[in-house]
Amino acid sequence: MANTFKRKLSRGIGTSLTAVDSYVVPSATATTVIGLAVANVTASQVIVDATVNDGSNDTYLIKSAPIPSGGTLVIIGGDQKVVLETADSIKIKSNTAASVDVVMSILEIT
Repeated sequence: MANTFKRKLSRGIGTSLTAVDSYVVPSATATTVIGLAVANVTASQVIVDATVNDGSNDTYLIKSAPIPSGGTLVIIGGDQKVVLETADSIKIKSNTAASVDVVMSILEIT
């Protein structure tokens, strides 16, 4: 089994749920999300949602969380981790167009 650390980046996420860096867990792979940070790149507060999508359903990690202008919300980090299975993804949405950048750190086990 190989362990590979990776980072996934998305810029300018807006009002549609968007998979971070279009990342979907490949087959025969387990992925642990070890970090997920969402940064507000606008001059006003934004409201964000983050979900785990299992290929067809979205389950909230956080809903309607405010992020002040220039601020960052760390959704996953420290002691908290999230395990993803084949076909899962992490999706982010803001209430404002092109308003948040996302950094996701993962560990893939193949």
